[in-house]
Amino acid sequence: MNTWMAFVIGGLYAAGLYMMMRRSIVKLIIGLALLSHAANLLIFTVGGLTRGRPPLIAAGETSLAAPFADPIPQALVLTAIVISFGVLAFALVLVHRTHQTVGTDDLDNLKATDT
Repeated sequence: MNTWMAFVIGGLYAAGLYMMMRRSIVKLIIGLALLSHAANLLIFTVGGLTRGRPPLIAAGETSLAAPFADPIPQALVLTAIVISFGVLAFALVLVHRTHQTVGTDDLDNLKATDT
């Protein structure tokens, strides 16, 4: 399972980097989204993919029972999802405004607008 996930994560990173090196800003945004998804999968994979009960201590107990899910990777991924959503929303608004002003999404044409 971990080998398969490593290939999926590597493929997402490769596709994200490829899309970010294209000339279109829209493809750059898609590449940024792919990189954030790959980072989330990487955090889950490093944290260990185990199926277990939620990490809740029952009433009257002092410690967790043996098969439980680790809450730290889940919290990190939830935080990463919120941050990546904010970054992608800001980037989409920025690209939309740039397209309204300049009329293109080609990075070479955007360099010509610097004065």
